[in-house]
Amino acid sequence: MAIPTFKLSNGVEIPAIGFGTGTKWFKRSNDNQTSDEQVDTQTVAALTTALGNGITHIDGAEVYGTEPEIGTALKEYLASPTNPSATTREQLFVTTKVLPHIKDVNKALNNSLSKLGLEYVDLYLIHSPFISEDNPEQGISLEDAWRAVERAYTQGKVRAIGVSNFTVEDLKRILAIATIKPQVHQIEFNAYLQNQTPGIVAFSQSEDILVEAYSPLAPVAQGKGGPLDQVLANLAKKYNKSVGQITLRWVYQNGILPITTSAHSERQKEALDIFSFELSQDEVDEVARVGSQKTFRQYWIPQFGHFDKASI
Repeated sequence: MAIPTFKLSNGVEIPAIGFGTGTKWFKRSNDNQTSDEQVDTQTVAALTTALGNGITHIDGAEVYGTEPEIGTALKEYLASPTNPSATTREQLFVTTKVLPHIKDVNKALNNSLSKLGLEYVDLYLIHSPFISEDNPEQGISLEDAWRAVERAYTQGKVRAIGVSNFTVEDLKRILAIATIKPQVHQIEFNAYLQNQTPGIVAFSQSEDILVEAYSPLAPVAQGKGGPLDQVLANLAKKYNKSVGQITLRWVYQNGILPITTSAHSERQKEALDIFSFELSQDEVDEVARVGSQKTFRQYWIPQFGHFDKASI
């Protein structure tokens, strides 16, 4: 079954589910080396398995430290005689993000491209809005950072550009000066966190910015024991799917692209199978309504935790 796509505001099509290389694969110490000794073979194996299972959208970031692994996996997979459908680079969608080396976006991007072994990336994001001219390690404003990302786009080094973890106010700052609007906004999103910050999903979508969700499976992983448990179990039984598939499908039916990950081949195949069924609108609404009874946030708690109704 072909993976559906979302069409970005610039016409680029992006596969509607992505394989993440942060969280589980995040390198706690990244010395920016790319020699074979620094490449995590488990991450490479998970990536090559995912590619072999038909996943075509890989999500990375400078700060994850996994760009060398992505590059190794892509090279091995594309050159492999077992490449099942003769997949080419042009059929893959690779994302990376800039931070912490935001001070020189061009240098950071070139470094990322070198590690990835690519001539271009399909999507380049500013990883967070916490950028300041007053920070000696940055020395650049949010507006200037965006202008640098725009230059990378016009130079053809990236096919689409966007942001991550921005508030409405942060996005408005970018939109006020942008000659090229962000095409994607990646945030923490799931049924227990339906807005990473107030109003951000609706505002992003109103500006024709595709929202991507990291941590979409929190309700069935770290957030177990909440009010959605029975709702998801009932839907899983009805559709003969796993609760994880129900959760990912719910994200997708909100017009949001889920970024998920697993080292297990069967879980990867399950993730791709979310396009084989459809929840009713009443079911989508029920998951949203029941999910709103609990808040579960995993990331950026010092910056955004004050928005939550309660600490979970």
